[in-house]
Amino acid sequence: EGQLVESGGGLVQPGGSLRLSCAASGFNFGIYDMTWARQAPGKGPEWVATITSIGTTSYVDSVKGRFTISRDDATNAIYLQMDNLKPEDSAVYYCSYVHPARGTLYGQGTQVTVSS
Repeated sequence: EGQLVESGGGLVQPGGSLRLSCAASGFNFGIYDMTWARQAPGKGPEWVATITSIGTTSYVDSVKGRFTISRDDATNAIYLQMDNLKPEDSAVYYCSYVHPARGTLYGQGTQVTVSS
């Protein structure tokens, strides 16, 4: 059974940086596209970025040029480098993948708060 564990969230001032990590286990990590999504209080979930199994990346427009998604297939991990953070980036951030039988699976999330 696949497991995803996010870490690296916290409180940061506007303009600051954070690096989120997601440790994956229990599935063949290297063949899956991996995604970061977020959900702010009172709002629906929002796709943030995806990295395919071959390393192709895509981003929601609001984070382009500020966030970078990456993966390390040797350690079964993905990362989200977040620079020039804005208050509107505050949310719980989740990593996920699409299991062929079980649908989209998420970790427990990590809280990011951008505030002065």
